[in-house]
Amino acid sequence: MMKLPNCTSEVTEKELKHVYTSLNKVPIKSVSQLFKVLSDETRVKIAHALTIQEELCVCDVAAITDTSVASASHHLRKLKKHGLAKIRKDGKNVYYSLDDHHVHDLIKIAIEHQEELEE
Repeated sequence: MMKLPNCTSEVTEKELKHVYTSLNKVPIKSVSQLFKVLSDETRVKIAHALTIQEELCVCDVAAITDTSVASASHHLRKLKKHGLAKIRKDGKNVYYSLDDHHVHDLIKIAIEHQEELEE
């Protein structure tokens, strides 16, 4: 790894190599997929709702997002498939929640960031 010939930044080749090597040690493609899943407004709305109310069933999500039960179910399945949400069954009822505190924090930080930008 060499710096580009015309690059005049203060970053050394050693530092640049460290960054390059570090990038190859993390699951960039998976993280990119995570953000792709969250690029849908309805899914962000659902994820944010789950930071407010820890668990919601499909019909509650449909009501909150002003969508059909089928649409809400589709979005929830997508969030679950990509590790952003999990389910808990209670008899016939299925409740969705965010997968863990990382997802919760990611959504809260993104909302907070956007709110600050829009002030």
